[in-house]
Amino acid sequence: MDDRIDDDERDALALAGLTTVPPPSKSQSYSHQLRTSSAPKRHHQHRKHSLDDVQVPHNLEAYYDSSDEDFFPYSSNSASAATASDDPYLIINQRLDQTLCTDSPADDPRLSQPLPEFIGNGGNGIFKAPTRAVVHPGRPPCLELRPHPLRETQIGKFLRNIACSDTQLWAGQESGLRVSNLQDAYEAGQGLVGRVTRGDEDAAPFHESVHTSPIMCLMADNENRLVWSGHKDGKIKCWRMDQAQPLDNTAPPFKEGLSWQAHRGPVFSMATTTHGDLWSGSEGGVIRIWPWDSIEKSLSLKPEERYMAALLVERSFIDLRSQVTVNGVCSISSQDVKCLLSDNARAKVWCAGTLSFSLWDARTRELVKVFNIEGQIENRVDISSVQQDQAVEDEMKVKFVSTSKKEKSGGFLQRSRNAIMGAADAVRRVATRGAGAFVEDAKRIEALVLTADGMIWSGCTNGLLVQWDGNGNRVQDLNHHPCAVQCFCTFGARLYVGYVSGIIQILDFEGNIVAGWVAHSSPVIKMASGNGLVFSLATHGGVRGWNIASPGPIDNVIRSELATKEKEYTKRDHVRILVGTWNVGQGRASHEALMSWLGSASPDVGIVVVGLQEVEMGAGFLAMSAAKETVGLEGSSVGQWWLDNIGKALDEGKTFERMGSRQLAGLLISLWVRKNLRTHVGDIDAGAVPCGFGRAIGNKGGVGLKIRVYDRIMCFVNCHLAAHLEAVNRRNADFDHIYRNMVFNRSSHFLNNAAAGVSTSAHMLRGTNAAGGNSNSEEARPELAEADMVVFLGDFNYRLFGISYDEARDFVSQRCFDWLREKDQLREEMKAGKVFQGMREALIKFPPTYKFERHQAGLGGYDSGEKKRIPAWCDRIIYRDNRSAPVSDCSLECPVVSSILQYEACMDVTDSDHKPVRCKFNVQIAHVDRSVRRKEMGKIYKSNEKIQGMLEELRFVPETSVSTHNIMLQNQDTFNLCITNKCAKDMAIFKITCESPTAAAFKDGDTADSQPRPSLGFPRWLEVMPGAGIIKPEQFVEVSIRREDCHPLEELVDGIPQNYWWSEDRDKEVILAVIVQGSAFTQTTTHRIRVRHCYSSEAARGVDLKSNSNSRKHQPQQPSPSLHNTEPRQPNNSSSDPDKSFKTVEIKSDSLKHL
Repeated sequence: MDDRIDDDERDALALAGLTTVPPPSKSQSYSHQLRTSSAPKRHHQHRKHSLDDVQVPHNLEAYYDSSDEDFFPYSSNSASAATASDDPYLIINQRLDQTLCTDSPADDPRLSQPLPEFIGNGGNGIFKAPTRAVVHPGRPPCLELRPHPLRETQIGKFLRNIACSDTQLWAGQESGLRVSNLQDAYEAGQGLVGRVTRGDEDAAPFHESVHTSPIMCLMADNENRLVWSGHKDGKIKCWRMDQAQPLDNTAPPFKEGLSWQAHRGPVFSMATTTHGDLWSGSEGGVIRIWPWDSIEKSLSLKPEERYMAALLVERSFIDLRSQVTVNGVCSISSQDVKCLLSDNARAKVWCAGTLSFSLWDARTRELVKVFNIEGQIENRVDISSVQQDQAVEDEMKVKFVSTSKKEKSGGFLQRSRNAIMGAADAVRRVATRGAGAFVEDAKRIEALVLTADGMIWSGCTNGLLVQWDGNGNRVQDLNHHPCAVQCFCTFGARLYVGYVSGIIQILDFEGNIVAGWVAHSSPVIKMASGNGLVFSLATHGGVRGWNIASPGPIDNVIRSELATKEKEYTKRDHVRILVGTWNVGQGRASHEALMSWLGSASPDVGIVVVGLQEVEMGAGFLAMSAAKETVGLEGSSVGQWWLDNIGKALDEGKTFERMGSRQLAGLLISLWVRKNLRTHVGDIDAGAVPCGFGRAIGNKGGVGLKIRVYDRIMCFVNCHLAAHLEAVNRRNADFDHIYRNMVFNRSSHFLNNAAAGVSTSAHMLRGTNAAGGNSNSEEARPELAEADMVVFLGDFNYRLFGISYDEARDFVSQRCFDWLREKDQLREEMKAGKVFQGMREALIKFPPTYKFERHQAGLGGYDSGEKKRIPAWCDRIIYRDNRSAPVSDCSLECPVVSSILQYEACMDVTDSDHKPVRCKFNVQIAHVDRSVRRKEMGKIYKSNEKIQGMLEELRFVPETSVSTHNIMLQNQDTFNLCITNKCAKDMAIFKITCESPTAAAFKDGDTADSQPRPSLGFPRWLEVMPGAGIIKPEQFVEVSIRREDCHPLEELVDGIPQNYWWSEDRDKEVILAVIVQGSAFTQTTTHRIRVRHCYSSEAARGVDLKSNSNSRKHQPQQPSPSLHNTEPRQPNNSSSDPDKSFKTVEIKSDSLKHL
């Protein structure tokens, strides 16, 4: 027998501390064992295989050696000794069943020792365990402002939007607002104290607002220190940044400063123009403008006058849709307003629906043009009363036409397949028609952004990036990644793109990829920049901050420093997991059977995973199941019966909590978690892959659950593979198909289902190259390949080969399991690396679990009918953890290390033709204390000299100059302000704002007051073109500053003008601020220019015009220049400095103030 123990088994036994040399009782040949066991019955014409004819000694301890926990076959010596006694044998079917089940108590010392394991070959490629590291090597180190919370903790308060100022990060959630001061971004989490709730234990300190309706959009107004939020109930709220400063847990929730009912439906988008008007978009293509004049007056009212303030704003709106509707025909689309974007460089507003754009003049509020996603101008005729969507059929009747006798000759299976596929196809057609699926949906507009060079970028659901100029002309389109674009963000000369795959890409202004990485494990839905960081928000609610210098040399320094502090933030925990599988054969089990299988083994485990096969079968049920799957429904009443009764066996409600389940036809998997472990387990997702009848029907296939345990991903897959002895290759193909195509998403059977709107990308291409979207160098990795631990359980249907029914029965009765293992198809296929590549299974020490007669106890219950199916280990449990070597310690580089404590079949259960199998894992998990690591990262930023030097380089600002600091305008004067970039190595990015009130007449030395002003402060009588842009090294641009003669429109409410306080008959004065920064730098400089407009000649005489008499250019009125077409010009070297009396410019640094 010694020569029959293969090398893998020798290694497994050696690891377990067991000898590889069997005792003398095993040193018999195959033929001698067969003759010894069959000698008493050699002359029987009909061979019976029942333990009624098998005699065993009284002492059951002789069946296994407790010193090595291995089972050994009967020996002829022990049998002869027993025969010499007076009463040597007993018929003990039931006692043998109990022994084979090895129902040991939970505190049995044997359960603390790991069992020897067999490891399959071929664990490479997609079957290789994922690479883990102390610090992620594939992405820049990030600030985890809010670590990924468990989804189940966020029900009713998911984060959906973020907005950033220089000092604060605001986040809109389903129940209100929360704000974090960036100076406290590296502080440790506050845990479950004060008002910090579950899910935010490791988040940086934050403060919350009062409860509100779900926030649909969020916008920061840095100039006015205001934050605007649009809500699901149609309200718009205004929040003052300064009121949310205290972060004491005992502080009461802060309240909004202004709130009004803006729309009947949700507020999907908002934008503020250069003149301060607030634009908002809602469902049905409704666009409303809220004039700054009314908002300004409302903000100046006292808190006790809040009702009057809200009423004042509510009555001031301008409905743009009604203005462009004539006789019920509207010129713009009736699609929901998904995005609003203010082009402050040209004073235009972009409105994006799902498939088209409308371009508006921000000052006159007139429609410029309407065009589609292809850039083609549309003469749209939309009638809002016409509904294009057809009603979905409530019921579907599938008529099965009886076939003729000739058709019936095709066989039952063929007829069943035709009926099933016909039903599934019919439901699929109805579902497709009801959903209103269009080809154009692949090009739906998802995001819109304005870059510093004045170009507009839009992102689509097919990953297409389209660049537009300021006039709505399509410039170019790019596709760097196949997944949907979700959001944009800009900083300096960089464009950040967030995808549904969790990837972030950085592009330059030409659309070339600068860098890319996987930022989150779920879609990146929003991004915002501030204080030298670009923050990203994922659907799971995690918020991360990325340094603007990343990727770059600074990342390598931070990685190495963090790696040296691994012990400071590494935590280790362990959990026991009970996994059970059972092919129930369309039957139902008694409570006693479930207790014997699961209840008796659950007292010391934290997680229980149960997989069932053949819960319910039959052509009719399979047809209905396939029909349900096409419309996203699953489950059955029989499946629910099993869930309820398993829950009773596990004491559900008091001891365990059911997390979720997934059913595909006859396959069912469910998961329970002990309540004291519940805070560390969540994010459960489900998946299903059919393998039967053309890979479409669930009579064969797999169902899976994915969970996060202590921040590590574990997947459990319940499989039912192809049947029959000869179908080995088909079983291998079924496994490969399941492994490659298992995709996890939200299931309808989760008890803690998240709120609507939590999108999960079902088909993310995670293996796609983050930078370029091309995966030609490496095969795309399926989701199972990215998990830290994968457990396959189920009826794999692998049989015993090269052995007859009689021989198999002899080996089972003699407990020659080591011999039978050599005849196991699955073992041979794993050794050849053809299936379950690189995975592990404990050495089998229990009898084959298939096939038995129902309700017949003992091993005599094996199939003795006409077919006499050879006993086989069909029901198995196989796993893979993070180990790439047979032995590895648990660490952040190998975070999940598992061992098997029990692997056994419950032979006393007789409710099916299969025996249930269970396996108990002891799992060690290493994970990061996010709060501690964030604090350590902050210390590194403050103390490391190399990092400080790199951050100092980011404070570089290109040297610039302006042609004058004083401008006088009369009547229709136009003045061209020259801004020169004197730097020879970097471009300058400028933005022009207004720092004074909209109507003022300051004398020299006066300063602007602190009353609210428009977002960029431009009064309506002043036009600045372009208001932003870039200047190439050693070049200049001219900015046209012109007094606009067009008076603002008179908005009337009940005949009362809302802008009656305007004073057009007096002189006006504003101060323009030209803010300049580098292409990738955080510091800015500011040039201030006084602009005065005089109506009377007397007023003009008192103004000193010498400072700009040489620079003023009286030009007739001309169209506004397009920033895209305005190229910076080379300054004349012969000319002197435009203005040698420059005042010292103000330097403003907003880079990493928290450090």
